[in-house]
Amino acid sequence: MDTPLSTPCNIQICEVTCDSFRIMWDMTPEDTEKATHFFIDLSRKESRDHNRFKHRDVPTKLVAKAVPLPMAVRGHWFLSPRTEYCVAVQTAVRQPDGDYQVSEWSQVVEFCTGDYAMEHLQQLLDKANGSAGRLLKFSVFYRNQHPEYFDYVRRECGGLMRPALKDSSGSHGSPINGKLQGVFFSCNTEFDTGLPPNDSPYGPLRFQIPAGQLLNPNICLYFADFYCMYTAYHYVVLVLAPVGSEGDTFCRTRLPMLDLASNPFLTYIAPERPEEEPLYCHASDVILEILFTEPVHLDRGTVEQISGHHQLMSLTTANAKKDPSCKVCNISVGR
Repeated sequence: MDTPLSTPCNIQICEVTCDSFRIMWDMTPEDTEKATHFFIDLSRKESRDHNRFKHRDVPTKLVAKAVPLPMAVRGHWFLSPRTEYCVAVQTAVRQPDGDYQVSEWSQVVEFCTGDYAMEHLQQLLDKANGSAGRLLKFSVFYRNQHPEYFDYVRRECGGLMRPALKDSSGSHGSPINGKLQGVFFSCNTEFDTGLPPNDSPYGPLRFQIPAGQLLNPNICLYFADFYCMYTAYHYVVLVLAPVGSEGDTFCRTRLPMLDLASNPFLTYIAPERPEEEPLYCHASDVILEILFTEPVHLDRGTVEQISGHHQLMSLTTANAKKDPSCKVCNISVGR
């Protein structure tokens, strides 16, 4: 009778990315020599079935030939960014009749996958480039909110709109979600008027600030996300961070930087002569969400009532989930 395989122990996870990781564990020299296969059971933490291991002879999700440890596990078809997983391993020896002699399951280990890396964001940026459309002139950034918001800013914050933590809307793997603080602005304009739209789902009051206050040579521009919410139109998230600021430091190693004068989304063209004004342009075929990483004082602009109807809050992108089936804005890593 074959000697039973020992139970894998001391499970270790390392080199975790948004769609891969390496796993290793301790095995006896005898098991290392005779093991032909490893069984890896991987599941999302929140949906784990604690009885899944009661049938030891049922193959697990991943069956791999035995290789030197640590073993790489990768694949966007079952791994998503920023997701907690549970993993357990089993060693096995394939028998001549095709059955397996297997060890007991190891202890269950939990880990969390990472954010999109720069290479993944570059893929997303490349896709967004194809959807941006032509550039249109604009002159102001704007931010719609309810009267209560502006009352609070004046009363409690001395008129300063303070940065807030970016929510989880958009691509799940975007490095700024839940980590970067900022104040959101829009800049899209209507085709026929060249002015901001009259309607907004965010509130009936609009703060407007001259474009040059937020977009100028002292500002760094970064690409952060490209997504849709089961709709025909798409959103591009950009970050504006003053050079040398904390926001700039955060973004510099995590997000692709864009050339202020030459990119398909948001541009600043410096005047050629002293009497000329800078030219500001935005992409026409995507909705831009601009995250400015520093506080903005209300005195730098104006607050006015919008003339159109205030739309339902259900039309906002707050914590909105990305459509994982869209071929336009998804890349070949976890959503």
